[in-house]
Amino acid sequence: MLEVLGLTRVFGDTTVVDDVSFTVAPGRVTGFVGANGAGKTTTMRMLMGVLAPTSGQVRWHDAPIDAATRRTFGYMPEERGLYPRMRLRDQLVYFARLHGIGAADAGARADALLAHFGLTDRAGDLLDELSLGNQQRVQVAAALVHRPQALVLDEPFSGLDPLAVDTMIDLLRTEAGDLPLLFSSHQLDLVERLCDDLVILAAGRVVAAGPVAELRGSGPTRYRVVLEGQDAGWLRDLRGVVVEDVDGTAAQVVLDGLDAGALTRAVLDRGGLRELALVQPRLSEIFREVAR
Repeated sequence: MLEVLGLTRVFGDTTVVDDVSFTVAPGRVTGFVGANGAGKTTTMRMLMGVLAPTSGQVRWHDAPIDAATRRTFGYMPEERGLYPRMRLRDQLVYFARLHGIGAADAGARADALLAHFGLTDRAGDLLDELSLGNQQRVQVAAALVHRPQALVLDEPFSGLDPLAVDTMIDLLRTEAGDLPLLFSSHQLDLVERLCDDLVILAAGRVVAAGPVAELRGSGPTRYRVVLEGQDAGWLRDLRGVVVEDVDGTAAQVVLDGLDAGALTRAVLDRGGLRELALVQPRLSEIFREVAR
């Protein structure tokens, strides 16, 4: 278990990260989201020891984390840390060797990761000869090459096309299935697709955190109502219902004092009911609601 407890970072008179706490559990993917300047990268840097916190601590398996433990993590920083004039395979072997992996195993590991990312035929190329998307793949491979105990990835999907995103997700699920995995992203559709848990940051503070399913269920209960042969506008006059949108015979409503059974009876009293379906909010809606 990776725990972040009360992390705070102050630069001069500005508090950039303010008492941030959350956990990243083994075998669960935790998304770390927030607007630009929310404090995500600063938090990740403190977690990895790149930046010292003003206060707070990071714990690993119920003990304060140390430098030796951090070296077992896979980290992908916001500013990419590879060597532009070094060949891909040599680079991955070098990082594996830095983590104490023998030469033969380091080479085999590098070859396997290059193959997974479809870069075997580019193994002898220099990094800066690759597209930005392929450079991103190599950066993730470097974070995985030593088989880390946990993964901390800052914007790992940035610059990737949809096929590369699918490859990346497949690799992360294969390589990090049992590990704590924390990643930040502005692409909420990917967060929704990949994450078990979510931490939302706004102005340096955690404004929502927990399993995605729980966060989806924490807001108002919305329904899509489709009537049979009548305009849905009359639902605006129904007590205990807030109508958010009407489009002909269809409406999206929030129940505010009325339950679904009472809504169904009220609609049937006025005519036919074609559909009454619970609307699950998207993560983008949850994010906008808690981060504003």
